[in-house]
Amino acid sequence: MSSQNIHSEKILILDFGSQVTQLIARRVREIGVYCEIYPFDADLNLIKNFGAQGIILSGGPESTTEAGSPRAPMWVFDAGVPVLGICYGLQTMSVQLGGKVQGSSKREYGHATVEIKAECPLFDNLTDHEGEHKLDVWMSHGDKVTAIPDGFVTVGSTDTCPYAAIYNKDKKFFGVQFHPEVTHSKQGGEILKRFVLDVCGLHALWSPNAIIEDAVARIREQVGDKKVLLGLSGGVDSSVTALLLQKAIGKQLTCVFVDNGLLRLNEGAQVKEMFAPLDLNFVYADASDRFLDALKGISDPELKRKAIGKTFIDVFADEARKLEGVEFLAQGTIYPDVIESAAAKSGKAHVIKSHHNVGGLPKDLKFKLVEPLRELFKDEVRRIGVALGLPEAMVMRHPFPGPGLGVRVLGEVKKEYLDLLRQADAIFMEELNKSGWYQKVSQAFTVFLPVRAVGVMGDHRSYDYVVSLRAVKTIDFMTAKWAELPYDLLGHISNRIINEINGISRVVYDISGKPPATIEWE
Repeated sequence: MSSQNIHSEKILILDFGSQVTQLIARRVREIGVYCEIYPFDADLNLIKNFGAQGIILSGGPESTTEAGSPRAPMWVFDAGVPVLGICYGLQTMSVQLGGKVQGSSKREYGHATVEIKAECPLFDNLTDHEGEHKLDVWMSHGDKVTAIPDGFVTVGSTDTCPYAAIYNKDKKFFGVQFHPEVTHSKQGGEILKRFVLDVCGLHALWSPNAIIEDAVARIREQVGDKKVLLGLSGGVDSSVTALLLQKAIGKQLTCVFVDNGLLRLNEGAQVKEMFAPLDLNFVYADASDRFLDALKGISDPELKRKAIGKTFIDVFADEARKLEGVEFLAQGTIYPDVIESAAAKSGKAHVIKSHHNVGGLPKDLKFKLVEPLRELFKDEVRRIGVALGLPEAMVMRHPFPGPGLGVRVLGEVKKEYLDLLRQADAIFMEELNKSGWYQKVSQAFTVFLPVRAVGVMGDHRSYDYVVSLRAVKTIDFMTAKWAELPYDLLGHISNRIINEINGISRVVYDISGKPPATIEWE
């Protein structure tokens, strides 16, 4: 293992159903400390055996005033470690330790100013208002604490929330009604840092280089001298997985890249150029015709996804059977996938990704799994990708759907449509990069609409296809706003697409938010 055990110091986050619980974990990891998320009602032995040096109770949508609403295990308050309750976490801690919570006629949602009224290690000398001990924070709650438990003091309040921050010095228990994990709480990062490093007494052991060293050691320990197979997509997760495995076991790794014909312009060649020279076995399987045949006559988005998924498994299995002595299958599973799968098993999740990894392989292919990224969030994967030498432009690329352009061509997928879409999307990306807007939006892409519109090209009428540009801004991809790209930029992109691509006569811009629309069209 690595010279320092990067898992020896850790924070446990108990999840009460907040949409931003993962954000708490990401903030703690950014501070440099390992943490994991468990559901509030996880098996008590699991919680105890995790061995946390500090516990954070997340927010959640429930009300502590309702019968049967979620509670933290009482062990949390007897474990002798610092506890921080956020929003619902503050409320359940208050109720469980003898305080009171009641529903409020006034919801507090959005920006608020908390006045700090007492000494507390989380807030001492922190301010957003010069000369005043006040913090700008983000609130999102209806219920509020009306009486705090014995041993606690009031640290901060707002005009409508008398107990916006409370503190028990002897037990090192803290509660805040606001959300320090979101960027709208200006000092939120510093507050969490003080809890994790100062109050819990932990050190910043969790860094990209330490994660790489630890992952390499674990891979070598798990795999030994056996062979490993990886389905390389060219995306961030599988590329970082490939580089970690290559660093750990070199030629014991075989990467199979399946070109499904649904990739962006020149993407297959770029993946080949990046991985073929490395000290690993690289297999390039051009199966574009096979995928197009499988998609013939299919217009329904879900059926397209299933056809693409099945064909991928068939092609990958064919390539796997050509290899001898492979015992392990590597996958780019990341921590949010692990959380989703665990939640799905316990009935607490609404959505599970169906195309993230190589699942459903034929029975004759029995592999053990190696998943070096399963502890990491996407932003951590990107950081270690850069540390491993991947080009930053590739690491910071926007999300791309598993079925590729198969779900960005609306309706039936045809080669003609794909070729037009690839060219239009390349122009859109080029101009976004040139103008600096690529880094300002969370996701941008082009959609091919299988409808024709009349246009005028020189002295002639044209009757060609339509594409839609899509760019959104989001924090968590659960909700998104359309990006307000400058009109002159949109006009320039439209002119380039229509003038340079024979077959497109009209460009539109999608201004739908999520909800009610989804980010992808299919």
